Amino acid sequence: MRRPSKTLVLGVALLLSAVTGLGSCSSEFRTTATDDAPVKIAFVPKVAGIAYFDAMSAGGVEAAKRLGVQWLTRGPATVDPAAQAAIVRDLVAQHVNVIAVAPNDPAALAPAIADARARGVHVLTTDTDASQSQREVFVNQASPEGIGTALVDSLMAKTGGAGKIALVSCGETAANLNAWIDVEKSYTARRYPKAQIVETVYAGEDTTTATELAKEVLDRHPDLTGLIGECTTSAPGVAQAVRDQQKIGRVYTVGTGTPQTMKPYLLDGSCSASVLWNVESLGYLTAWTGQQLTEGRGFSPSNDVSPELPAVKYDQRTKTLLLGDPLLITQNNVDQFKY
Repeated sequence: MRRPSKTLVLGVALLLSAVTGLGSCSSEFRTTATDDAPVKIAFVPKVAGIAYFDAMSAGGVEAAKRLGVQWLTRGPATVDPAAQAAIVRDLVAQHVNVIAVAPNDPAALAPAIADARARGVHVLTTDTDASQSQREVFVNQASPEGIGTALVDSLMAKTGGAGKIALVSCGETAANLNAWIDVEKSYTARRYPKAQIVETVYAGEDTTTATELAKEVLDRHPDLTGLIGECTTSAPGVAQAVRDQQKIGRVYTVGTGTPQTMKPYLLDGSCSASVLWNVESLGYLTAWTGQQLTEGRGFSPSNDVSPELPAVKYDQRTKTLLLGDPLLITQNNVDQFKY
Protein backbone atom coordinates (compact mmCIF):
# COMPACT_ATOMS: atom_id res chain seq x y z
CA MET A 1 0.00 0.00 0.00
CA ARG A 2 1.39 3.41 -1.00
CA ARG A 3 1.78 6.08 1.65
CA PRO A 4 0.07 9.43 0.88
CA SER A 5 2.36 12.04 -0.58
CA LYS A 6 3.42 15.12 1.40
CA THR A 7 1.51 17.24 -1.11
CA LEU A 8 -1.72 15.34 -0.43
CA VAL A 9 -1.28 15.56 3.35
CA LEU A 10 -0.66 19.30 3.13
CA GLY A 11 -3.73 19.77 0.94
CA VAL A 12 -5.98 17.90 3.37
CA ALA A 13 -4.58 19.92 6.28
CA LEU A 14 -5.29 23.19 4.50
CA LEU A 15 -8.82 22.05 3.67
CA LEU A 16 -9.51 21.09 7.29
CA SER A 17 -8.10 24.41 8.44
CA ALA A 18 -10.40 26.28 6.06
CA VAL A 19 -13.47 24.32 7.18
CA THR A 20 -12.60 24.91 10.84
CA GLY A 21 -12.14 28.60 10.15
CA LEU A 22 -15.54 28.82 8.49
CA GLY A 23 -17.15 27.10 11.45
CA SER A 24 -15.64 29.53 13.91
CA CYS A 25 -16.71 32.52 11.82
CA SER A 26 -20.31 31.33 11.71
CA SER A 27 -20.53 31.40 15.51
CA GLU A 28 -19.58 35.07 15.79
CA PHE A 29 -21.80 38.04 15.00
CA ARG A 30 -20.51 41.16 13.34
CA THR A 31 -21.99 44.34 14.79
CA THR A 32 -20.73 46.68 12.10
CA ALA A 33 -22.44 46.88 8.73
CA THR A 34 -20.88 46.07 5.39
CA ASP A 35 -21.61 47.75 2.09
CA ASP A 36 -24.38 45.26 1.32
CA ALA A 37 -25.66 44.90 4.91
CA PRO A 38 -26.65 48.18 6.56
CA VAL A 39 -26.86 48.57 10.31
CA LYS A 40 -29.92 46.84 11.76
CA ILE A 41 -31.44 48.48 14.83
CA ALA A 42 -34.17 46.52 16.59
CA PHE A 43 -36.56 48.34 18.94
CA VAL A 44 -38.21 46.27 21.68
CA PRO A 45 -40.99 48.27 23.40
CA LYS A 46 -42.68 47.24 26.63
CA VAL A 47 -45.71 46.08 24.70
CA ALA A 48 -46.81 46.09 21.07
CA GLY A 49 -49.75 47.97 19.64
CA ILE A 50 -50.10 51.08 21.81
CA ALA A 51 -50.00 54.61 20.42
CA TYR A 52 -47.00 55.75 22.44
CA PHE A 53 -44.61 53.08 21.22
CA ASP A 54 -46.05 53.28 17.71
CA ALA A 55 -45.11 56.97 17.70
CA MET A 56 -41.63 56.15 18.99
CA SER A 57 -41.22 53.63 16.20
CA ALA A 58 -42.37 56.19 13.63
CA GLY A 59 -39.57 58.47 14.81
CA GLY A 60 -37.12 55.61 14.49
CA VAL A 61 -38.28 54.90 10.95
CA GLU A 62 -37.77 58.55 10.00
CA ALA A 63 -34.26 58.51 11.46
CA ALA A 64 -33.47 55.29 9.61
CA LYS A 65 -34.36 56.94 6.31
CA ARG A 66 -32.09 59.90 7.02
CA LEU A 67 -29.21 57.89 8.46
CA GLY A 68 -29.24 54.96 6.06
CA VAL A 69 -29.88 52.27 8.65
CA GLN A 70 -32.61 49.66 9.06
CA TRP A 71 -35.17 49.92 11.86
CA LEU A 72 -37.46 47.13 12.99
CA THR A 73 -39.84 46.87 15.93
CA ARG A 74 -40.75 43.74 17.89
CA GLY A 75 -42.67 43.93 21.14
CA PRO A 76 -44.47 41.41 23.36
CA ALA A 77 -48.25 41.08 23.07
CA THR A 78 -48.60 41.73 26.81
CA VAL A 79 -46.47 43.35 29.49
CA ASP A 80 -44.53 40.15 30.06
CA PRO A 81 -40.86 40.42 31.13
CA ALA A 82 -40.16 36.82 30.10
CA ALA A 83 -41.62 37.37 26.63
CA GLN A 84 -39.58 40.55 26.24
CA ALA A 85 -36.38 38.73 27.20
CA ALA A 86 -37.19 35.99 24.68
CA ILE A 87 -37.56 38.62 21.95
CA VAL A 88 -34.16 40.09 22.82
CA ARG A 89 -32.53 36.67 22.57
CA ASP A 90 -34.29 35.94 19.28
CA LEU A 91 -33.04 39.24 17.83
CA VAL A 92 -29.49 38.30 18.80
CA ALA A 93 -29.95 35.06 16.86
CA GLN A 94 -31.10 37.15 13.87
CA HIS A 95 -27.76 38.99 13.88
CA VAL A 96 -29.11 42.50 14.44
CA ASN A 97 -26.43 45.07 15.19
CA VAL A 98 -28.23 47.03 17.91
CA ILE A 99 -31.07 46.28 20.31
CA ALA A 100 -32.89 49.28 21.83
CA VAL A 101 -35.19 48.10 24.59
CA ALA A 102 -37.68 49.69 27.00
CA PRO A 103 -37.54 47.18 29.87
CA ASN A 104 -40.70 46.00 31.59
CA ASP A 105 -38.61 44.60 34.43
CA PRO A 106 -34.98 45.82 34.43
CA ALA A 107 -33.74 43.04 36.72
CA ALA A 108 -35.46 40.31 34.73
CA LEU A 109 -34.07 41.63 31.45
CA ALA A 110 -30.48 42.04 32.66
CA PRO A 111 -29.37 38.46 31.83
CA ALA A 112 -30.67 38.76 28.26
CA ILE A 113 -28.83 42.07 27.88
CA ALA A 114 -25.64 40.44 29.17
CA ASP A 115 -26.04 37.58 26.70
CA ALA A 116 -26.51 40.03 23.83
CA ARG A 117 -23.40 41.98 24.78
CA ALA A 118 -21.40 38.75 25.07
CA ARG A 119 -22.39 37.93 21.49
CA GLY A 120 -21.20 41.33 20.27
CA VAL A 121 -24.59 43.01 19.92
CA HIS A 122 -24.86 46.62 21.08
CA VAL A 123 -27.63 47.24 23.62
CA LEU A 124 -29.15 50.53 24.72
CA THR A 125 -32.18 51.23 26.87
CA THR A 126 -34.75 53.82 25.88
CA ASP A 127 -37.81 55.30 27.63
CA THR A 128 -37.03 53.11 30.67
CA ASP A 129 -33.60 52.29 32.03
CA ALA A 130 -31.98 49.12 33.32
CA SER A 131 -29.14 50.90 35.08
CA GLN A 132 -27.75 47.76 36.75
CA SER A 133 -27.47 45.88 33.46
CA GLN A 134 -24.74 45.90 30.82
CA ARG A 135 -26.58 48.35 28.59
CA GLU A 136 -24.22 50.85 27.00
CA VAL A 137 -26.34 53.99 27.16
CA PHE A 138 -29.82 55.09 28.26
CA VAL A 139 -31.90 57.37 26.03
CA ASN A 140 -34.05 59.26 28.54
CA GLN A 141 -37.11 61.24 27.49
CA ALA A 142 -36.95 63.72 30.39
CA SER A 143 -35.64 63.78 33.93
CA PRO A 144 -37.74 62.18 36.69
CA GLU A 145 -37.74 65.53 38.48
CA GLY A 146 -39.02 67.32 35.40
CA ILE A 147 -41.85 64.87 34.79
CA GLY A 148 -42.85 64.30 38.41
CA THR A 149 -42.99 67.97 39.37
CA ALA A 150 -44.82 68.94 36.17
CA LEU A 151 -47.52 66.33 36.81
CA VAL A 152 -48.04 67.48 40.38
CA ASP A 153 -47.96 71.19 39.54
CA SER A 154 -50.47 70.83 36.70
CA LEU A 155 -52.86 68.93 38.98
CA MET A 156 -52.42 71.29 41.92
CA ALA A 157 -53.21 74.21 39.63
CA LYS A 158 -56.72 72.76 39.31
CA THR A 159 -57.25 71.62 42.92
CA GLY A 160 -55.98 74.80 44.56
CA GLY A 161 -52.85 73.15 45.91
CA ALA A 162 -54.78 70.89 48.26
CA GLY A 163 -56.83 67.71 48.40
CA LYS A 164 -56.47 63.96 48.17
CA ILE A 165 -54.72 62.42 45.17
CA ALA A 166 -54.36 58.86 43.89
CA LEU A 167 -51.88 57.50 41.38
CA VAL A 168 -52.69 54.92 38.71
CA SER A 169 -49.47 53.50 37.34
CA CYS A 170 -48.71 50.65 34.94
CA GLY A 171 -46.10 47.99 35.70
CA GLU A 172 -44.97 47.72 39.30
CA THR A 173 -41.34 47.18 38.19
CA ALA A 174 -41.22 49.97 35.56
CA ALA A 175 -38.13 51.93 36.63
CA ASN A 176 -39.13 55.19 34.94
CA LEU A 177 -42.63 55.26 36.41
CA ASN A 178 -41.37 54.38 39.87
CA ALA A 179 -38.83 57.20 39.67
CA TRP A 180 -41.58 59.66 38.73
CA ILE A 181 -43.77 58.43 41.59
CA ASP A 182 -40.94 58.90 44.09
CA VAL A 183 -40.54 62.50 42.91
CA GLU A 184 -44.30 63.12 43.06
CA LYS A 185 -44.52 61.87 46.63
CA SER A 186 -41.57 63.87 47.95
CA TYR A 187 -42.45 66.99 45.95
CA THR A 188 -46.10 66.95 47.02
CA ALA A 189 -45.14 66.62 50.69
CA ARG A 190 -42.63 69.45 50.41
CA ARG A 191 -44.38 71.87 48.07
CA TYR A 192 -48.07 71.22 48.79
CA PRO A 193 -48.49 70.35 52.49
CA LYS A 194 -52.29 70.57 52.19
CA ALA A 195 -52.31 67.82 49.56
CA GLN A 196 -52.01 64.10 50.24
CA ILE A 197 -51.29 61.11 48.00
CA VAL A 198 -53.59 58.47 49.46
CA GLU A 199 -53.08 55.45 47.20
CA THR A 200 -51.09 54.01 44.29
CA VAL A 201 -52.48 51.20 42.11
CA TYR A 202 -51.04 49.35 39.11
CA ALA A 203 -52.93 48.57 35.92
CA GLY A 204 -50.27 47.05 33.71
CA GLU A 205 -50.34 48.56 30.21
CA ASP A 206 -54.11 48.25 29.93
CA THR A 207 -56.48 51.22 29.67
CA THR A 208 -59.60 49.26 30.61
CA THR A 209 -57.93 47.97 33.77
CA ALA A 210 -56.80 51.50 34.60
CA THR A 211 -60.39 52.75 34.28
CA GLU A 212 -61.72 49.98 36.51
CA LEU A 213 -59.04 50.56 39.15
CA ALA A 214 -59.62 54.32 39.10
CA LYS A 215 -63.34 53.78 39.67
CA GLU A 216 -62.55 51.54 42.63
CA VAL A 217 -60.26 54.21 44.05
CA LEU A 218 -62.99 56.82 43.62
CA ASP A 219 -65.41 54.55 45.48
CA ARG A 220 -62.92 54.03 48.32
CA HIS A 221 -62.17 57.74 48.56
CA PRO A 222 -65.38 59.71 47.87
CA ASP A 223 -63.57 62.94 48.78
CA LEU A 224 -60.79 62.37 46.24
CA THR A 225 -59.91 65.50 44.26
CA GLY A 226 -57.29 64.28 41.78
CA LEU A 227 -55.91 61.35 39.82
CA ILE A 228 -52.58 61.01 38.03
CA GLY A 229 -52.26 58.49 35.21
CA GLU A 230 -48.57 57.64 35.20
CA CYS A 231 -48.33 56.08 31.74
CA THR A 232 -49.84 56.48 28.30
CA THR A 233 -52.47 53.81 28.92
CA SER A 234 -53.49 54.81 32.45
CA ALA A 235 -53.78 58.52 31.58
CA PRO A 236 -56.86 58.00 29.37
CA GLY A 237 -58.03 55.33 31.82
CA VAL A 238 -58.33 57.71 34.78
CA ALA A 239 -59.98 60.37 32.62
CA GLN A 240 -62.53 57.82 31.41
CA ALA A 241 -63.30 56.87 35.02
CA VAL A 242 -64.03 60.50 35.92
CA ARG A 243 -66.17 60.82 32.81
CA ASP A 244 -68.10 57.60 33.51
CA GLN A 245 -68.80 58.58 37.11
CA GLN A 246 -69.86 62.10 36.05
CA LYS A 247 -67.27 63.79 38.23
CA ILE A 248 -65.84 66.22 35.66
CA GLY A 249 -65.08 69.48 37.46
CA ARG A 250 -65.02 67.76 40.86
CA VAL A 251 -62.21 65.28 40.33
CA TYR A 252 -59.32 66.44 38.14
CA THR A 253 -56.90 64.25 36.24
CA VAL A 254 -53.51 64.67 34.59
CA GLY A 255 -51.22 62.09 33.06
CA THR A 256 -48.66 61.18 30.45
CA GLY A 257 -51.00 60.34 27.59
CA THR A 258 -50.26 60.80 23.91
CA PRO A 259 -51.89 63.93 22.45
CA GLN A 260 -54.49 62.49 20.09
CA THR A 261 -55.50 59.80 22.58
CA MET A 262 -56.03 62.47 25.23
CA LYS A 263 -57.69 65.04 22.96
CA PRO A 264 -61.34 64.12 23.70
CA TYR A 265 -60.62 64.10 27.43
CA LEU A 266 -58.83 67.43 27.28
CA LEU A 267 -61.72 68.96 25.36
CA ASP A 268 -64.45 67.81 27.78
CA GLY A 269 -62.41 68.57 30.91
CA SER A 270 -62.08 65.01 32.22
CA CYS A 271 -58.32 65.55 31.80
CA SER A 272 -56.72 68.89 32.59
CA ALA A 273 -53.29 68.34 31.04
CA SER A 274 -50.94 65.74 29.67
CA VAL A 275 -47.26 65.95 30.54
CA LEU A 276 -45.25 64.32 27.81
CA TRP A 277 -42.35 64.92 25.40
CA ASN A 278 -42.00 64.65 21.65
CA VAL A 279 -42.36 60.89 21.39
CA GLU A 280 -41.32 60.74 17.74
CA SER A 281 -38.16 62.67 18.62
CA LEU A 282 -37.43 60.09 21.31
CA GLY A 283 -37.60 57.39 18.64
CA TYR A 284 -35.36 59.42 16.36
CA LEU A 285 -32.79 59.91 19.11
CA THR A 286 -32.90 56.18 19.86
CA ALA A 287 -32.06 55.28 16.25
CA TRP A 288 -29.29 57.89 16.09
CA THR A 289 -27.80 56.53 19.31
CA GLY A 290 -27.78 53.02 17.88
CA GLN A 291 -25.87 54.19 14.82
CA GLN A 292 -23.35 56.01 17.02
CA LEU A 293 -22.67 52.80 18.93
CA THR A 294 -22.06 50.72 15.81
CA GLU A 295 -19.66 53.30 14.43
CA GLY A 296 -17.71 53.47 17.68
CA ARG A 297 -18.42 57.13 18.23
CA GLY A 298 -18.60 58.52 21.72
CA PHE A 299 -21.01 61.11 23.01
CA SER A 300 -20.22 64.74 23.78
CA PRO A 301 -21.70 66.77 26.64
CA SER A 302 -23.91 68.35 23.93
CA ASN A 303 -24.78 66.44 20.75
CA ASP A 304 -26.07 67.80 17.44
CA VAL A 305 -28.39 64.95 16.49
CA SER A 306 -30.57 66.63 13.87
CA PRO A 307 -31.96 70.06 12.97
CA GLU A 308 -34.82 69.29 15.39
CA LEU A 309 -32.45 68.06 18.11
CA PRO A 310 -29.42 70.34 17.96
CA ALA A 311 -28.22 70.05 21.57
CA VAL A 312 -28.99 66.72 23.24
CA LYS A 313 -27.18 66.52 26.58
CA TYR A 314 -25.13 63.51 27.66
CA ASP A 315 -24.18 62.64 31.24
CA GLN A 316 -21.00 60.57 31.32
CA ARG A 317 -21.48 59.40 34.91
CA THR A 318 -24.84 57.75 34.27
CA LYS A 319 -24.27 57.17 30.53
CA THR A 320 -27.54 58.93 29.77
CA LEU A 321 -28.68 60.98 26.79
CA LEU A 322 -31.49 63.40 27.74
CA LEU A 323 -34.06 64.33 25.12
CA GLY A 324 -35.06 67.52 26.94
CA ASP A 325 -37.69 69.13 29.13
CA PRO A 326 -41.23 67.73 29.28
CA LEU A 327 -44.07 69.33 27.32
CA LEU A 328 -47.40 70.43 28.79
CA ILE A 329 -50.22 69.43 26.44
CA THR A 330 -53.61 71.08 26.93
CA GLN A 331 -56.77 71.63 24.92
CA ASN A 332 -55.10 74.76 23.53
CA ASN A 333 -52.13 73.05 21.86
CA VAL A 334 -53.15 69.40 21.46
CA ASP A 335 -53.70 69.75 17.71
CA GLN A 336 -50.04 70.63 17.21
CA PHE A 337 -49.29 66.92 17.67
CA LYS A 338 -50.44 64.32 15.14
CA TYR A 339 -49.88 61.17 17.19
